[in-house]
Amino acid sequence: MSDRKKRKLSPEPHVAYSDIQSILARLKPKLSSKKPDWDALRTDLVHLSVLAESISRHRPRAKKDQQWIQRADDLDSQGVTLWNASVVQKDVPDDAYRTVCAANVGETTLAAGVLGSAAKYVDLLRVADDPENGYEQARARAIILYYSSRMEVAFREGNSGVAEFMLEKVSAENDQYILLLTSSDRRTLAGKLLGIGKGMLRRNTQGEHTENGTGDTVKWIQKAFSIIEPLEDTVDAGDSQLRRSILRTLARAYFLSSGQDPENLARAEASLQELIESVDSSMDHTSPEYQQLRWMRVAILKRRKAPHTALLEAFRSIIDHMQFSESTITEHDDHARAMQDLTSALNVLEVKEYELPKISTTACLTLLWQFGDRHYHAKRWTDAADWFLAGTNSTFGSMSHISNAKCLRKAALCYVQCGEHAQASAIVRRCPPTDAATHYVALLIAAHQGLEDEAVAAVHEMVHASNFNKKMLLLATRLANDSGMKTLLLSVLEALLEASIREGVDADAEAITLVRCIIRLVLRMMSEPGALPAVFIPMLLRHFSTALSLVTALEAKRNSAVGTKDVSWLWRTAYNTAVQGCAEWENQEDSISDLFDVARQLLQIYARCPAVDTEAELQMFLMNASFAGAAGRVFASRRRASNNVPEEPDRWESVAQEIASCKECIRQIVAGSNALGEEETQRAYSFLSILAVFGVEVACRLKTWKCIPDIIEKIDRVQNVELGSLEAIADVLAILHASLDRAALSIEKFSRWLRAICTILLSRSSPADRIKAIGYVEQAVGVVQDHSAEGDPQVPIFLRAPPRSELITLAWQKYPMDERHWLLATAYNTGIECLHASMLDDAKRWFEAATTICRFVPDGESRAAKISKTYAYLLERYTR
Repeated sequence: MSDRKKRKLSPEPHVAYSDIQSILARLKPKLSSKKPDWDALRTDLVHLSVLAESISRHRPRAKKDQQWIQRADDLDSQGVTLWNASVVQKDVPDDAYRTVCAANVGETTLAAGVLGSAAKYVDLLRVADDPENGYEQARARAIILYYSSRMEVAFREGNSGVAEFMLEKVSAENDQYILLLTSSDRRTLAGKLLGIGKGMLRRNTQGEHTENGTGDTVKWIQKAFSIIEPLEDTVDAGDSQLRRSILRTLARAYFLSSGQDPENLARAEASLQELIESVDSSMDHTSPEYQQLRWMRVAILKRRKAPHTALLEAFRSIIDHMQFSESTITEHDDHARAMQDLTSALNVLEVKEYELPKISTTACLTLLWQFGDRHYHAKRWTDAADWFLAGTNSTFGSMSHISNAKCLRKAALCYVQCGEHAQASAIVRRCPPTDAATHYVALLIAAHQGLEDEAVAAVHEMVHASNFNKKMLLLATRLANDSGMKTLLLSVLEALLEASIREGVDADAEAITLVRCIIRLVLRMMSEPGALPAVFIPMLLRHFSTALSLVTALEAKRNSAVGTKDVSWLWRTAYNTAVQGCAEWENQEDSISDLFDVARQLLQIYARCPAVDTEAELQMFLMNASFAGAAGRVFASRRRASNNVPEEPDRWESVAQEIASCKECIRQIVAGSNALGEEETQRAYSFLSILAVFGVEVACRLKTWKCIPDIIEKIDRVQNVELGSLEAIADVLAILHASLDRAALSIEKFSRWLRAICTILLSRSSPADRIKAIGYVEQAVGVVQDHSAEGDPQVPIFLRAPPRSELITLAWQKYPMDERHWLLATAYNTGIECLHASMLDDAKRWFEAATTICRFVPDGESRAAKISKTYAYLLERYTR
């Protein structure tokens, strides 16, 4: 077989053309598929490339072969279609796709063939006829595309010499073709040159230096800028973005190459200045990318040792375009370094005694507070406190009268959160004491430390300070409630009540709600173990009086805000508390009476409410409250008199008036109510009888004797009057009258009355009667002492005349001796009975009375010694 037969023959042109058409028919649907079979596509494309090369070899020499021209145009159109398809598919992530579209992924033979074919195609383009210059722009585009592609391939293969040779072909030999390129083609070419320049710059910065270093880089980027520069006046956003990217890279290349060529430093500054001016006029001039340009300008200025004004202007541009955010200006990872830098800067200003103006100070303080707040919300308490305290530096003195207290309070709150209460207290003490917010922070600190007294003091200071807001008390209420500090909660509620009362009518309903809460809290505190009623009783009375005043004022204004439920709760609580006080509060008769009076007045208001039915139960509560109040006044007055407490002026007159008012109230209820039953009516008459006794007693105290017959006459007219009431009146008249005014009875009659009364009382054998009897006996002993000498039955005494007479008469009387012996025997025997009953205090009083009487009877000394001996023996026996 001949050599020609041994070689693989190329197909004939018409056969190759038909094969190409069939391959194209298969390729187009595959390329439009969502999931192409890249391996099959690659096989078809390689086959297509071989066929296309064979056709180009059989190109006829005749230039007017119409069949060839028609087929060439058709194949050219098909090639453009494939090119566009490759552009659409360029972002496919499939690795198999890369072997279809790339020339340097291992298919070096195929790549060399493509480039060889392209070289022949360029040669043909150069000599192709175009008499009318209709294809001039297309020819220029194809030729530039060829050389730029060769340039890219060579650079990627590391062949810098070939890449630079192709750059010369593009820029020098074929510059007439560049002038014919469209804007899009210019951008594409500039982008290729910029890409190579960036690649070379990257190699140089990573240590892969070439012989010329960054100087070669500058050449590539300068050429890219010359390509894009004619498009400066266009409005295409892509041109502007590419231009900025080239200028940015060029400035960096100038900066890096300034060591070889110092003049490049000025060129770098000029490039950056031009770039920054264009950036400042754009919409996204604050982006981090452009901020890097401004920082690069600072680096350039520092390297060329620019004057201070230039550096200051560069820094001002950075600050003006800075977005103050976590990512741009804070370092939470190195807080210590940040605070060190800030402190150093502030120290420099302090040394220079420089004070920022108000606007600049406000901006700086706002920034510091933002940093502090960010740390605070991230629960980095101590770091936040550092930022807040930085705001108190003297540099910010122009706003210190406003800002310092705020900074200190914020820092104190930070230390409270992390438990550094001593530090927080020390900081808040630096604040001026005139602001309510300062005292609120002090309250917070004290509450967290459990210092209730200090917290209460802070509340009092807060409500009287400037800029006080009632919302502070609402927050303090929650704080006190959460901490379980009842005294603090009481203080806060009282302050809230006071503020509500100051606000006037609009807050009356709120005030009533608050006073209810306060009363409930006080009662709860009184019920706790160890609570001292004497501390809380005045407080309780004060708030009940406040409630009564509020309710009375609202009723007078016919304000619908006063609710029957509030009044009902108030009178019932006051009444029940007073009843409880009768059993538990010692020596608080006046306070109990005050509570009963408040309950009575509130009950009267409640009864006048339209929706309330005045049933018998309410009437009985009204009588009970009125009677208990009057009775308490009498008991309190008795106790004060027995304890020799100096009497208040007109006290007994006030008691007499209250007794009279109480009797009138009960009489009106009995006369005007049809709802009272037999039992309730009988109780009312019982109250009237007892009040009559009280009236006689008070009249005796006041020596208003003319009132007594009137009282007796009125009680005599009362139905079902109790005999005990008349007996009590008789006792009062016989004892009190005789004791206070001896001119009414003789000593002998006095002794007989006293003996009869004591005999009756002792026969009842009740503790109350026995105590009453010893009181009478002690009065008798006093009379014996006042009107007798020891052992002498005849002594002078002075009788006081009636009040209307100022004469003092002298008479001789004696206390009957048999009555003295009866007093001695009764006191001695009753004392022994008390010892047997283990009533030691009562026994002591009886034996003391017996011992005193011994001084006024025959053989008194021996009797006194016997009594003393017996008392000591029995006392020792019963106290073992």
